Amino acid sequence: MPRVKSNVARLKRKNKIMKLAKGYFGGRSKLWKAAKESVERAQKYAYRDRRRKKGDFRRLWITRINAAARLHQLSYSRMMNGLRRAGVEVNRKVLADLAVRDPAAFGQLAEVAKRAL
Repeated sequence: MPRVKSNVARLKRKNKIMKLAKGYFGGRSKLWKAAKESVERAQKYAYRDRRRKKGDFRRLWITRINAAARLHQLSYSRMMNGLRRAGVEVNRKVLADLAVRDPAAFGQLAEVAKRAL
């Protein structure tokens, strides 16, 4: 069986990792092993946090809706329950945006939720 020299493929892999490690501090951008470990860790965190970001935003929206609902003597859960009973289909992202940018419109939704309870 002939001997395989993987120079081209290996260098291509190495260059790809080293390019991703550009901007890292010290040996992390210069030395192969340190760069490879740093890039792998960075990719792992990036993958995990792309999924985590969705939960983070939902948590932020809920906090904003709760704060605005309490100005209208409602808790978050009662507000959402009232909107659901009234048949208002507005998602949390839009509700949170209304709470911040258009308090009057949010107040009208709060009144709708109160009447439905």
